[in-house]
Amino acid sequence: MASCRTIGRATTENGGTAGNWLDGFAVCASSLCTLHCIGLPLLFALLPALATRVDPGETFHIVMLAIAIPTSLVALRGGRRRHGKRLPLFFGLSGLLAMSIGALLVEGALHEAAWTLTGSALLAGAHILNWRSTRTKTVSS
Repeated sequence: MASCRTIGRATTENGGTAGNWLDGFAVCASSLCTLHCIGLPLLFALLPALATRVDPGETFHIVMLAIAIPTSLVALRGGRRRHGKRLPLFFGLSGLLAMSIGALLVEGALHEAAWTLTGSALLAGAHILNWRSTRTKTVSS
């Protein structure tokens, strides 16, 4: 699987566009989201004193969603124009929808994490598929 660094470097070396760079950024952001959703509760369980001092609150999720939506839409729509495949866009929109449901509509930490992690995984997969499709199209052209 490609790392965040590999995605960004490979696309710029192949004459990639800003959309390719955005795919790399989005994969890294999805990875950080997963780390946040899984790692923060584990850290709080191990260090209860930290839980009383650190509370990212709901604003954090809204800000992350506000970053994810335009970044992903620009990258996935640009990829669709370059390689012509609809699957990355479908997975990306599904992931954004799941993340939105988790951040805005669901009550309870477990349900919120489940929706958000599912959306994050779909979105990361969409960006990796988008990057690979664009890279394959660039190399074969």
